[in-house]
Amino acid sequence: MVGPSAPRRRARKNHRMSGIGRDLKRSSSPITLLEQEHPDEVTQKGLNSMMLRGVTLGTKNRFTILLARSQYCSPGLIFSSVWTEVANRSFLIHSTYTTDTKSREENKKTIENLYSLSVDVKKIRRLKEWVLLRDVAYVKEVADILQEMGADEPAVASILERCPEAILHTPAEVNSQRTLWQLVCQNEKQLIKLIEQFPESFFTTQCHENQKANILFFQELGLKNNIITRFLTSAPAIFYNPVEKNKNVIEELQRNYLSLGGSDANMKIWILKLLSQNPFILLNSSTAIQENLEFLRTNDFSDHEVLQLLSKLKGFIFQLTPTTMQESMLFSKKVFKCNDQELKRLVLKCPALLYYPVPVLEERLEGLLKEGISIAQIRETPMVLELTTQIVQYRVKKLSALGYDIKSGTLESLNGTKKDFEVNYGKIQSKKERPIFNPVAPLNIED
Repeated sequence: MVGPSAPRRRARKNHRMSGIGRDLKRSSSPITLLEQEHPDEVTQKGLNSMMLRGVTLGTKNRFTILLARSQYCSPGLIFSSVWTEVANRSFLIHSTYTTDTKSREENKKTIENLYSLSVDVKKIRRLKEWVLLRDVAYVKEVADILQEMGADEPAVASILERCPEAILHTPAEVNSQRTLWQLVCQNEKQLIKLIEQFPESFFTTQCHENQKANILFFQELGLKNNIITRFLTSAPAIFYNPVEKNKNVIEELQRNYLSLGGSDANMKIWILKLLSQNPFILLNSSTAIQENLEFLRTNDFSDHEVLQLLSKLKGFIFQLTPTTMQESMLFSKKVFKCNDQELKRLVLKCPALLYYPVPVLEERLEGLLKEGISIAQIRETPMVLELTTQIVQYRVKKLSALGYDIKSGTLESLNGTKKDFEVNYGKIQSKKERPIFNPVAPLNIED
């Protein structure tokens, strides 16, 4: 029924969509991966944990843009980003498993089996109804395997509700994946815990041979099993590559490290640290890596300075392109009115000027200027651009409550990770609350 309320509903829908667009625009970038608690920021530890435990809502848009050039084992499955792989995994399975669906009627046996396991069928029907239309499903068999590994009934129900396509895998496929993950799990207790947390990663069984070959390669490379399990759960796309491709990328990184002045003695440690911090570099081609390094060299960064940037950016430089880096540098040069050498010093001091695209830099500069902070102050402490506008507002408000004037003070009090800010805030608060008269100070006898 279409009545006078239809335009209003469309208007509300458009309003909601525009709100979503604004939220995505505000998303923080992987350099700081700022947490949302007040909102306040994230520490460097937050960078690693959030990046390696999955692409969350706050970072979704950035990873869509940056983690490009991923390739899969089948030539027919080529995507432009890791987020595409994560977001569309259900769609891929859907398109695979529904080609032989003969009707739009739900499989009654599947429904009965799910109910017997206390699974919320309404939830599945609402989110992934296509699973219930399949003529063949392995509800009891998959549940039995999960229970065999130590999952209780609520855990099984939770897994199947969050990843209902699990019931479309044969017992042989599930057991093969179970054997594969046992290569890096200490025991089945740890394995079932991982499955409960990341069921979609476990029940993505394509490219099984590639997954196994890459696990063995990472172990030979020297990565610890707990790091590899993090990769399996949060960066599964790197396991779909043929192992030769991952080896080629590692070899290219090693060659570049040595050519930039790195030592043989430290090379292995550098590679392992780089991979641990950012496994997504394996989704880039050797050509892309070389192009980015050449761009830095042509902009008068010395080999030592390039290595310094790689360490600070933790490999994210490999998700950039010469074009985006050039645009960001030109924007910074114009804003700060500096020459090439001054710009280079600013970039080395704050790699965010190289990393962030121009729209993000514009938004953050605008947010700082609205708080009364000058361009001169930002140039003196450019690292403040690593903070989102919301975090700047929150911190300025907290400091203002203590009577601290950010306009005339240094931005060092505003800058840094959450831990850094809390330490600086505590010092300012302590200084403000310190009594003028010290009751334990010795008396001056002459008075």
